[in-house]
Amino acid sequence: MSKARAKKIKLLLLDVDGVMTDGKLFFYPTNDSTIEVKGFHAHDGAGFSLARLGGIKTGIITKRVSETVRLRARDLKIEYVYQGAADKLVAFREILAEEKLKPEEAAYVGDDIIDLPVMRNCGLAFAVANARDDVKREAHIVTPNRGGEGAVRDAIEYILKAQGSLARCIDDYISDRTPAEDKKQ
Repeated sequence: MSKARAKKIKLLLLDVDGVMTDGKLFFYPTNDSTIEVKGFHAHDGAGFSLARLGGIKTGIITKRVSETVRLRARDLKIEYVYQGAADKLVAFREILAEEKLKPEEAAYVGDDIIDLPVMRNCGLAFAVANARDDVKREAHIVTPNRGGEGAVRDAIEYILKAQGSLARCIDDYISDRTPAEDKKQ
């Protein structure tokens, strides 16, 4: 049933803290402000490239506002970045309207109860391995890896595999990064 849902996905939306990161927040005071630091996993970063190669658009919906998230989203070429979203379902519906998609064409990855409204309304709901039990119970799929440790990549690969495009996306990813002279060998 989840594989049938995954075949329809054209958009993957994510929470940040606890999904793209391990959920820990680090704050460093400076003379006139505070610097927030988050850690992101390289495997997830490569996953965003695979999603793009597979024709899947991506987006972030998070309650927190962070310059670190804005920079990471830009680096990964994430199409939608909604920060300060206390009601994630409103952001979800805005993105669907802009993309002219039905809810069943969107997947969402979450870890905590604030994510449940979107998870209940999307076509394919993922919970990361370290998600709250309430969230895991309502997810269609629980990722093998924890948030900040490759869970986003798990979701992307699951969708691409169900759509029959994972192997092609991996080949394209490698080909895009291989110098022309090395391809001839």
